[in-house]
Amino acid sequence: MSEKLILALPSKGRLMEQCASALARAGLSIAKSGAVRGYRGEIAELPDVEVNFVSSSEIAHFLQQGTVHLGITGEDLVRETIPDCEARVSFLKRCGFGHADVVVAVPICWIDVGGMADLEETSQIYRRVHGRPIRVATKYMNLTRRFFAQRGVAGYRIVPSLGATEGAPAADLAEIIVDITTTGATLRANGLKVLGDGVILKSQANLIASKLAPWSDGARRAKAAILARLSSWDWGASASPQAKR
Repeated sequence: MSEKLILALPSKGRLMEQCASALARAGLSIAKSGAVRGYRGEIAELPDVEVNFVSSSEIAHFLQQGTVHLGITGEDLVRETIPDCEARVSFLKRCGFGHADVVVAVPICWIDVGGMADLEETSQIYRRVHGRPIRVATKYMNLTRRFFAQRGVAGYRIVPSLGATEGAPAADLAEIIVDITTTGATLRANGLKVLGDGVILKSQANLIASKLAPWSDGARRAKAAILARLSSWDWGASASPQAKR
């Protein structure tokens, strides 16, 4: 069994840039090994660490399967991908960037719908009037089902969203949505509002450990070394702001 620790980092986008910047401030220099466009890397200061560059959603899957030891990705992706995440992963450190709230949003014109209890009542009326359940457009199907069940909302049907979820009501693809937002500006621009108790998760990027990975003594030492470096620096102190949504 290899003694090396495998660390999965985002391969592209703002989250990749924020990870590289935060790790550099903690004294950890990430560099790709081999081809410039390759998906392997290394940390100069920690030769016992192998870096894999993959998509943020893949990181959640790899942590679930135990094929990587550590990963940095959004909490929303992990909790959506891994229903029993507390049994499979450990959230080691919040990164202070990648902030996004997973929220339930309804049309602004629904003036009598301010919370989840109102939504359940409205869903029953909607079914009687239209002969079908309210449609909820979302990429977060597992988070949506769990949250709606906790709040006693049953009269709905999920419509999987593959594009700009906030545009689904205007396109008559759904009546309400569950999506991520930072400021709510994009939701308001599309005639939507967040329910008063409709924040499902206040997410940000996290350093996460897989409980199912093969933790050799070398991997454990490498994890301790990474945490020691990161604990000496406030990751969120100068993280660049995320794009507004």
